[in-house]
Amino acid sequence: MIRSIFRHNHHIQTVPGIANLPAEGFLWIDIGQTDPVALAELRDRYNVDPQLNNTSVYEDEEYVYLLAELVAMNEQHEPEFHKVIFVLGDRLLVTLHDSADFTPLNRAMQRLARRPQQATDAKSLMRMILAGINDGTGQVIESIALELEQTAATIAQLSGQSSGDGRELGVSDLTETLLGLNDSEELISNCLESQLALARVVRHLNGEVDKQRERELQTLIQELIADVNGVKEHAAFEHDKVRYLQNSVVGLLNIKQNQIVKVFTIITAVFLPPTLVATFYGMNFSVMPELSWKHGFTMSITLTLVAALLPLIYIKRKGWLR
Repeated sequence: MIRSIFRHNHHIQTVPGIANLPAEGFLWIDIGQTDPVALAELRDRYNVDPQLNNTSVYEDEEYVYLLAELVAMNEQHEPEFHKVIFVLGDRLLVTLHDSADFTPLNRAMQRLARRPQQATDAKSLMRMILAGINDGTGQVIESIALELEQTAATIAQLSGQSSGDGRELGVSDLTETLLGLNDSEELISNCLESQLALARVVRHLNGEVDKQRERELQTLIQELIADVNGVKEHAAFEHDKVRYLQNSVVGLLNIKQNQIVKVFTIITAVFLPPTLVATFYGMNFSVMPELSWKHGFTMSITLTLVAALLPLIYIKRKGWLR
């Protein structure tokens, strides 16, 4: 998909394909799902060659090229990561992304149509786009924060409560929760990387601003830098939170496993002496006086019970049943 938006005499116009640069104003060309034909036309008409050679920043005589992997909410409200290349010139802005639809750019176009006065040149338009991307990242972090609150409540339930059918919540439930936290940690880590890349792009945009003639734009970019850092700090906080929850789940998992091992250990300790007594009376000796006693059977049963109770009493007095 190729879209061109140009501004001339305070009017915004959108045309399909790659448009010509107007006599006045600026031009924004958006190319999704990198098309070799479109890139060739872009190279021939405007001398734009977005080959970064594995670098995130590249400059030539006319343009500055900035590569970043950024996060955005799609139409289904799910986070997606896209590689985006910004090509910034004096009157030309080109955005190339690896998908058919990068939602922050659509929102920027809608905002540009509503408030054309906010974009008077290519740099102010790029600031508007970057602000929209930062807002989208904030939405992703907010959604992660809500999920972590639900996970924290689940962990509290797993730590001491039972499920609706009376079954004690155990290792399998904790394992599912831990896997979900691992996914959240990976997503937050990617969001942090996205914010670092976005902050780098904003810093380079700030470097392109004329400090004397574009003071208002510089003020807006400084505010954007603060907003980007704010979202990054929020993401770092949620990353610390998910780490804390992971440690909590691992601790509960160890406790649950130790409880299971303790139960089997107590069962073994209780039944080991009775097994010894039963083994003794199961021996095939020719002379065993208890066999001829009147209450020999009762005595052997009593001895077996006493042998089972004595370890249980000892374990309870030691507090190992708690």
